[in-house]
Amino acid sequence: MTEQKRKPEKLTGVKGMNDILPQDAGLWDFFETTVKSMLRSYGYQNIRTPILEHTQLFTRGIGEVTDIVEKEMYSFTDALNGENLTLRPENTAAVVRASIEHNMLYDGPKRLWYVGPMFRHERPQRGRYRQFHQVGVEALGFAGPDADAEIILMCQRLWDDLGLTGIKLEINSLGLAEERAAHRVELIKYLEQHVELLDEDGKRRLYTNPLRVLDTKNPALQEIANNAPKLIDFLGDHSRAHFEGLQRILKANNIPFTINPRLVRGLDYYNLTVFEWITDKLGAQGTVAAGGRYDPLIEQLGGKPTAACGWAMGVERILELLKEDDLVPQDEGCDVYVVHQGDAARDQAFIVAERLRDTGLDVILHCSADGQSASFKSQMKRADASGAAFAVVLGEDEVAKGVVGVKPLRGVAADARNEQQTIALEDLTEYLINAMVASAEDGDD
Repeated sequence: MTEQKRKPEKLTGVKGMNDILPQDAGLWDFFETTVKSMLRSYGYQNIRTPILEHTQLFTRGIGEVTDIVEKEMYSFTDALNGENLTLRPENTAAVVRASIEHNMLYDGPKRLWYVGPMFRHERPQRGRYRQFHQVGVEALGFAGPDADAEIILMCQRLWDDLGLTGIKLEINSLGLAEERAAHRVELIKYLEQHVELLDEDGKRRLYTNPLRVLDTKNPALQEIANNAPKLIDFLGDHSRAHFEGLQRILKANNIPFTINPRLVRGLDYYNLTVFEWITDKLGAQGTVAAGGRYDPLIEQLGGKPTAACGWAMGVERILELLKEDDLVPQDEGCDVYVVHQGDAARDQAFIVAERLRDTGLDVILHCSADGQSASFKSQMKRADASGAAFAVVLGEDEVAKGVVGVKPLRGVAADARNEQQTIALEDLTEYLINAMVASAEDGDD
């Protein structure tokens, strides 16, 4: 007996790293088009950095005692040359590295933006995945609170452009290094008095990163965190003036905000202004955008001392908000679907489709699923399902006469019950463009 051929094992994607399927592409395109238009209106330029960076970039830039570095990074040793590499968990450090490496600030400050996938080994949940996408901005070389205010105003404009509501702004100031050092001493003294009540994360961070203890999500520690010494009480004159300057600009532009003295952010490189945009519509994953000022980072990574600020937002979380608020745009489909029957008609259909595409129309040409010619009825069902505004019909008779059939499938023309029209081949492009313009104008009335 011959051994029965074993069916290959079905392969699946890596947990927490999701496919973006065609039915979701329209929503991604809508968001990306909207955000790119907003960024362009503020004079920001696109920068694209590699997905892989040296691990040292993140351990030095983010901080060795952060959750990202300690628990979440995808790091490995390159088997060919022994380099320690990491899939980027965030992109600010990479943008700063690129600006230093290419001497981008030699002729003055830069406004930069990026978009792309990031990687963190977290527990997957709604809007939070192991491969996730971020849009971010970095304003390099700007020291005043006006830059902080501008990047916050950008977020508000994006929420307005997308139609999102109910996203609230929280701000805080982390002050300067010496102010944080003075606060750190008092905070450790305070936490030592309650050490028996701290959870494992709190005890681990007590002497390495005590500020992060205040950012705990553990309900049992909320009272301890609320009563802890507040960093804002340790701010000096410069830090207070910077923070007050930010608030004045936000108030002048009617941007509501709340001062949250426990807002510290999870990365070591922040100073002065920090902020988060939060929502209560996504469960535990309430932060949709966050950022602040990180003046020490450029020098920390080997550059000249340079002021900087920026933000990043999770694309998946914003898309979830768009779905939650029923703001998903409808897929308009293509402009034309070309159906055909017979070899001569098929050859002519290719020529017709290419000519229509030359004019800027979106065209789907029917191709057989099984290698056999489908009936006109079957093809018209496909045409209707495609979302096309018009079907162009070619058969042997049409080819012989130098004409095509044109049938409206939807929109005003279809509602008016217009029947299929016979159009001379040389008049097809002009006819379709005029018909589509007329439908659009009727639809606007």
